[in-house]
Amino acid sequence: MKVLVVGSGGREHALVWKIAQSPRVTKLYCAPGNAGIASMAECIPINAMDIPAISDFAEDLDIDLVVVGPEAPLTQGLSDELRARGIRTFGPSQAAAMIEGSKVFSKELMAKYDIPTAAFEVFDNPDDAKAFIERIAIGCNCPIVIKADGEALGKGVFVCTQKDEALQAVDTIMIDKAFGKAGDKLVIEELLVGQEASLMAITDGEHVVPMTPVQDHKRAFDGDLGPNTGGMGCYSPVPFVSPELYNEVIETIIKPTIRAMKAEGRTYTGVLYTGIILTEDGPKVLEYNARFGDPETQVALPLLETDLIDIIEACLSDSLDSLEIKCYNGAAVCVVIASGGYPGEYETGKTIFGLEEAGELDRVMVFHAGTKFREDDIVTSGGRVLGVTGIGKTFEEAIEKAYSGVDKIHFADMHYRKDIGKKALGQC
Repeated sequence: MKVLVVGSGGREHALVWKIAQSPRVTKLYCAPGNAGIASMAECIPINAMDIPAISDFAEDLDIDLVVVGPEAPLTQGLSDELRARGIRTFGPSQAAAMIEGSKVFSKELMAKYDIPTAAFEVFDNPDDAKAFIERIAIGCNCPIVIKADGEALGKGVFVCTQKDEALQAVDTIMIDKAFGKAGDKLVIEELLVGQEASLMAITDGEHVVPMTPVQDHKRAFDGDLGPNTGGMGCYSPVPFVSPELYNEVIETIIKPTIRAMKAEGRTYTGVLYTGIILTEDGPKVLEYNARFGDPETQVALPLLETDLIDIIEACLSDSLDSLEIKCYNGAAVCVVIASGGYPGEYETGKTIFGLEEAGELDRVMVFHAGTKFREDDIVTSGGRVLGVTGIGKTFEEAIEKAYSGVDKIHFADMHYRKDIGKKALGQC
């Protein structure tokens, strides 16, 4: 079987790493890939957003399966084009990917089908949004959450505890256009309080197969301080997500969402990522993603013992209900190493040292996110550069493994959190 993975980040490296383990795969490609992926797959210099070029490549080489990693090609219709050419594709259609592509769409879907989420209002005019903030801020001083409607690489969300913060967030999104067209509309919603978790489930449009729950660390600095990022690390499983709670989320949130999408004529197949928060009133939805999470995939796939190709094949053949999924009975922790200054301005082109030494450690995986080759060196090429994952029988062991890998790696101005996984130990 010839497989093409689309994307260039840490998520795609983890997908390539897992897919490469399948005995059914004879040739593996990645477009465009990165310096780490190049050791496992043939990297094709095609941008993930170049839908015609990717489709032509897959058709010309008679690719058996395409796995789409990032959300942007999905929301722009890559899966639709590939399927129109008769190429089997793992990833939702453009219509279904709207569940991530538009916060307004997903919130209105939840409201229509009584899927539990935060109370919200939608605005397409900054003056109206500011007037609403002025009204609700009187006497309560917020707190609220303001979200850009469209894709903003995990950075278009503002948690505001002061009125001035909220007004500035509106300016940033709708007037300054910090996130481009994603800021044409915005959602203002109540701030929910509770523990958060990321639940990724594979679905064929009817049946659902859940993966191990993950807890991400979005803030840039230790102690959940600093600005939001695309994710500075994560761990799995999540102690507070018991099997009973997970089943409750499947029955009250995930399955109703899949049914709602089908009722809307947007049948959803692929991975549905649901960010939940456990409130006093029960679990509620924070967000949906139309693909594997990043960095959540870097802990979920190392814990997955079942062949990922078998799962994808079952998904595409509407037979997920007949497949038994097995996972390692242990823990995984991923620490993201970022460029100094991320998620703000940062420099690239820094030579990375110690990758080979880290990769030789037992039960340590180094997933490349923002790297490229410069002659014989591997250098930084993005904000999030690497994800170092450790596997252990316990969280203590997994944390020790991950940070032993981090300690081997060095580049100028590198930054990482030193408290990833401590929540699982009850230390945060």
